[in-house]
Amino acid sequence: MMPKKAAGGSTTADLLAYLFGPGERDEHVDPHLVGGWDPDLPCPARAPDRMTLADLALLLDAPVEALRGPKPEEHVWHVSVRNAPGDRLLSDTEWAEVAAAMVHAAGIAQHGDEQACRWIAVRHADDHIHILATLARQDGRHPRLRGDILAMHTAARNFEARWGLTPMSPLDRTARRRPVTGEAEKAARRGLAETARESLQRTVRQAAALAHGDSDFLDRLRDAGLRVRERRADDGVLVGYAVALPGDRADRGTRPVWFAGSTLAYDLSLPRVRERFTPLVTPADWALAEHRIREASDLLGRAGQEEGAGDVAALGDLLAVAAAHAPALVRTRVQAAADAFEQAARAPGARSLEGRARAGWRASARALERAPRAARGGGAGVVLTLLIALVEAVEAAASWHRAQEFRAQAKAAAEAAVLLREAAALTGTPPPTVKPRAGRVARTTGRGLPPAGPVTGVPVRPRPDPGRPGPPRTR
Repeated sequence: MMPKKAAGGSTTADLLAYLFGPGERDEHVDPHLVGGWDPDLPCPARAPDRMTLADLALLLDAPVEALRGPKPEEHVWHVSVRNAPGDRLLSDTEWAEVAAAMVHAAGIAQHGDEQACRWIAVRHADDHIHILATLARQDGRHPRLRGDILAMHTAARNFEARWGLTPMSPLDRTARRRPVTGEAEKAARRGLAETARESLQRTVRQAAALAHGDSDFLDRLRDAGLRVRERRADDGVLVGYAVALPGDRADRGTRPVWFAGSTLAYDLSLPRVRERFTPLVTPADWALAEHRIREASDLLGRAGQEEGAGDVAALGDLLAVAAAHAPALVRTRVQAAADAFEQAARAPGARSLEGRARAGWRASARALERAPRAARGGGAGVVLTLLIALVEAVEAAASWHRAQEFRAQAKAAAEAAVLLREAAALTGTPPPTVKPRAGRVARTTGRGLPPAGPVTGVPVRPRPDPGRPGPPRTR
C-alpha cells in the first residue's frame, strides 16, 4: 500500500471534477465517496439531488474562507493511496478506514478532533483511492503537516501487516525514483519506449560506474549525447550538475528539461558519484574479471553491515556496466536485471566504501569497459560466461541483505538474479544452483535471521504501465 502525495492546488472544484469525472482515458469507473470529515455526507455521484460537485467544493472551501490569518496560496491537499498489483480488492469500508488513518497520521484530521480540516476520500478504481483536503481547520487555524508523507507510510505498513497486503518499500532513500504521470504521458505522446528520466538514469549510472574523476564523468555524459549543465562555486570548484535529453523540452519547446543528479536517483548526486572514483586500472582479461567477481562474492558473504553496503553499491555499478556492454542476445535481460538491482545497491543506514568486495567488482567493471574491443577478437563468448559469475554475485547480495533484514533490497536482488539466470539460459549455458556455504553471510543486526539459500524461482516484479495515468496536478 503506497501513499503518494500530489502537488498542491488552489482550485478545489477542478480536482473534484477530475476525481468524479471519466478520467483522461475513460478509466474512472463508478466514482463515489468512501469517506469524509462528515460520515453522513451525501455522495455527488450517487445522490446528485442532495449534493452537487459545486456544493461539495463550497463546503470544503468554507474553512479556508474563514481563516483568521492569511490564506495559503495552495490550499488543496491531495494524496492517492494505491495497493500493489495482485493484492486482494479492498471493500469501500476498508478503504474508508485507510483514508481516516491517513488523514489522522498526516495531521489533517486526527481522530476525535471535531475542528480538524475538512476532507473526502474518492474511489474510482478497484486498487486505489484519492484523498482531498483543504488546509484550514474549522476553528480558523492552520494545520501542522510536517512529516505528513512519512507518517502516512508508517500507517500503510500497519495495514499491510494486518491485511496481508504486499509490503512496499520503506522510505529509506533507497527506492527507485519513478517517472511522474506527466513524464509518462509525454513519452507516450512522443511514441517513446521509456521516459526521459529513465533514459537519463541509465546513461548517468553507466558513466558514474566507469568515471575516475569529475572531468572524465562529465566527458562521458557528453560523449553519450546528453546535454550537461555544470554548477560551480565562486572558486570554480564543481559542486553539482544537471543533464537533459536532446529533444526533451518544456514551455512550448523554449527550454530543455533539466534533471539534477540527485533528482534522478539518490545515489547519482555529485557527492555520491564521486564516491565511486578510483584510479584508472590497467585492462584485465575476461577470465580475470570473472575470477574477481566470484572472489568478491565470497568476500561479501563475510562482510559486516557497514562494509557490505559499499560492496553492494559497487555491484550495482558493475551490473550497469555489464548491461551497457552485453552482447545483443542478452542485453535486454541484463539491463532489466541492472534496473531491478538498483534498490539493492542502496543499503539503508551507515555505509563504508572500503569493502573488500568493492575493489574486485570495480576492477571487473573496468575490464568490461573494453568489451567492444574484446568482442571483435572473439571475446563475446567469454563475456557471456561472466553472467554465471554475476548470478552468484547477485545471489550473495540477496543473502547479505536478508541477513541484515533489508527486505526491500533483498527482494530487488532476488528479481535481478532471476533475470540474469534467464539471460544465461539464452547463451545455452544455464547457471548452476549456488549452494550456500556455512557461515557465508555475516549477521550484524542482532536479530539473527538464518542464512538465506540461493535465490531461485522468484517472480519478476510487474513493471508499471508507462501510459497509466495517475493523480493530476491541480491548478
